[in-house]
Amino acid sequence: MGSCLVGDGHRPRLASRSRKRPVGAGAKHGMAFVDRLLAKLVHLRRGAEHEVLACWFGVDCSTIIHAISEVRPLLPALPRS
Repeated sequence: MGSCLVGDGHRPRLASRSRKRPVGAGAKHGMAFVDRLLAKLVHLRRGAEHEVLACWFGVDCSTIIHAISEVRPLLPALPRS
């Protein structure tokens, strides 16, 4: 079903109702992956608020919240120095 941010546990519920678009076919990211990762790292290391990061990256606060929550599960897989 392609790479979608919807967890596998939600797919049956989402697929059970009639939809205009397939699951995961909505709007794509407003930020590049590198920017999303940078936003998450700055948020973790400096405690920058979402509003500050949104201003810095020129996006809405909800975009920052989405980007940070999306990158969070990927961090444990990064190599440590």
